[in-house]
Amino acid sequence: MGETISKNKKAWFDYEIIEKFEAGLVLSGGEVKAIRAKKVNLKDSFIRFVKNEAIIFNAHISRLSTTNHYYAYEERGSRKLLLHRKQIDKMMVAVERDGYTVVPLQLYFNDRNLIKVQIGIAKGKKNYDKRADLKAKDMKRDIARALKDY
Repeated sequence: MGETISKNKKAWFDYEIIEKFEAGLVLSGGEVKAIRAKKVNLKDSFIRFVKNEAIIFNAHISRLSTTNHYYAYEERGSRKLLLHRKQIDKMMVAVERDGYTVVPLQLYFNDRNLIKVQIGIAKGKKNYDKRADLKAKDMKRDIARALKDY
């Protein structure tokens, strides 16, 4: 994995990630330029399967001020994900089970400088799991602080 553009921290907090996949995105030129300028947010985005194709919804890619309004794109539009048929079938079977979903985890450049999105099959966490994660995170922070002062 190359340079990370955007992470979906909320997904890691709200879900337990079971399995990860790498997918390409169908983008226009203006969207690619905006992503290179890191004008992207995955916070409220989600993935649905429409006609046996994976599509990411609600991923916000801001327009650059240099983009001509004639070539403007929908900032929160849906974008097709490029995956192998076996991967899509595996995810669709997982989503049909109760409590499982597919979420985007991060957007990054791969080794060949192509924009990729890491997606994961996820299971929703309960509130007590979230509290336990926050507690562990606080303990790690306290330990790091104590070691730094030592």
